[in-house]
Amino acid sequence: MMTHIPAPMTRREHDLLGDRDLPAEVYWGVHTLRAIENFPISGTRIGEVPDLIIALAAIKEAAACANAGLGLLDLPRRDAIVAACQEIRAGRWHDQFVVDQIQGGAGTSTNMNANEVIANRALEIMGQPLGRYDLLHPNEHVNLSQSTNDVYPTALKLAAFAGIVRLIAAMASLRGAFAEKAVEFADVLKMGRTQLQDAVPMTLGQEFNTFAIMLGEDEARLTEALQLILEINLGGTAIGTGITTDPAYAARVCAELARITGLPVVPAFDLIEATQDCGAFVQLSGVLKRVAVKLSKTCNDLRLLSSGPRAGLGEINLPAMQAGSSIMPGKVNPVIPEVVNQVAFEVIGNDVTISFAAEAGQLQLNAFEPMIAYSLFRSVRHLEAACRTLETRCIRGITANRDALRASVENSIGLVTALNPILGYEAATRLALEAHHSGLSIPDLARRQGLLTEAQLAAVLNPEVLTRPQRQAAAKPVGAGRVRRDNGLGQRR
Repeated sequence: MMTHIPAPMTRREHDLLGDRDLPAEVYWGVHTLRAIENFPISGTRIGEVPDLIIALAAIKEAAACANAGLGLLDLPRRDAIVAACQEIRAGRWHDQFVVDQIQGGAGTSTNMNANEVIANRALEIMGQPLGRYDLLHPNEHVNLSQSTNDVYPTALKLAAFAGIVRLIAAMASLRGAFAEKAVEFADVLKMGRTQLQDAVPMTLGQEFNTFAIMLGEDEARLTEALQLILEINLGGTAIGTGITTDPAYAARVCAELARITGLPVVPAFDLIEATQDCGAFVQLSGVLKRVAVKLSKTCNDLRLLSSGPRAGLGEINLPAMQAGSSIMPGKVNPVIPEVVNQVAFEVIGNDVTISFAAEAGQLQLNAFEPMIAYSLFRSVRHLEAACRTLETRCIRGITANRDALRASVENSIGLVTALNPILGYEAATRLALEAHHSGLSIPDLARRQGLLTEAQLAAVLNPEVLTRPQRQAAAKPVGAGRVRRDNGLGQRR
């Protein structure tokens, strides 16, 4: 009778610090184990950023193909590495990328986690047990012609590109929702405000169209920033000199990476400069901050316009999403704009963090790119989610309080500005003061004082007249007598 021998529960691996046992079934190795122990910081693993893991696998696949093409890596190892990388790019094995996103070492732990997972999965594909690094080694084969210092920043750029593309799509969809509301509200007259005081009339459609235009401008700025992160330092290895690589490697690996990813990545003009420079990340983060600031301002406006419902502005109604109070029955709060505001605050803070991390680099390398990555990816991911949430849970359900908006225009002292071409500035000012002290509306006073006919009032209150430029007669030179102006209604005074 044969005795069953249980499979070992652990396997032993060795590094420069000595031997360590780790679970037999994991694809990561001793370098990853030490990183797990050293960096229990954020509690978020690199595997929770799929774009980063996919980017790392694409780079390792490109390197294997480039090295094989140069005769530096044999075909069986190349094929196994490529197969493992393709599985990772398809979404498998991401649970094996376990190091913390915030880590010391300029990203070395992330790179070694990738090297070990790919090496062990490649060994398995070759029919070999995990840990047989004498047959296929994480450093000697998977990391051949590479350094963390060119792999990691390149992976960050590829991952950022993927995230920004999704963010731009989310912004475009949100912009479309605002634009549709602009059309829906094109005929809704309301008062514009400056410094929270009544200014001059506009339409609610014009207000919502502004929100759409602001988003469109930032989509364009993000698209511009994307071009900067397609320039990579892959092939520069440790400090950009390309030590340990074939002279043809840098151009070849970039061409392979472009083929694999479908992105027009190009080698930086100077790999030494590119290895230490984090300017592209600073630029991108700055544009994300711009998006956040303007999106937050839009949400501030939405909260103001919907304030009330009876003791505030109450011009628009946001869709009710949840009960707003544990003590006040019937209260509903603008929770969706509020959560977008908070995302904006985070993005602004992340930009400060990225600025400090980029500035803190010394000489030929920036050791703080993990913090740049952590902050940047959070900004991109949260902004995308905020845009999607704002569109689907708020903007598309907004309605206008049309009657109240019209009444606020007719009752506003700011309406007197529209009478300047008819009455003149001095007379219009007197009318505004009298309206303020009496509590009467500008149209009522104008009727009582016989300043305007009903036909003139009706024409003045026409949204087309109130919300767009109208041709006026030029004022006469000083000393030419009383100024006479065409009031835009076929009348003169």
